[in-house]
Amino acid sequence: MAVTILFLGPLRDLAGEETREVPAPLDWAGLLDAAGPLVAEQLASERVNVACGGKVLSDKHGLNAQDGDEVALLPPVSGG
Repeated sequence: MAVTILFLGPLRDLAGEETREVPAPLDWAGLLDAAGPLVAEQLASERVNVACGGKVLSDKHGLNAQDGDEVALLPPVSGG
């Protein structure tokens, strides 16, 4: 039973990898622990969103990922 964490953009650089498999189920506290301190610091920002199963969570603190889910960490979008 596993959840896949997908690190996007600069969060991938901080994590040092594109994906990470972690045991399911996965809640917010578990995500912070599994992501590592550098990524967890970024996740604290309101500008970083979390998607689970392809849907952006309106309250990322309510994360409840189950076996087979993909949790994507979405950094702020920039551009012009």
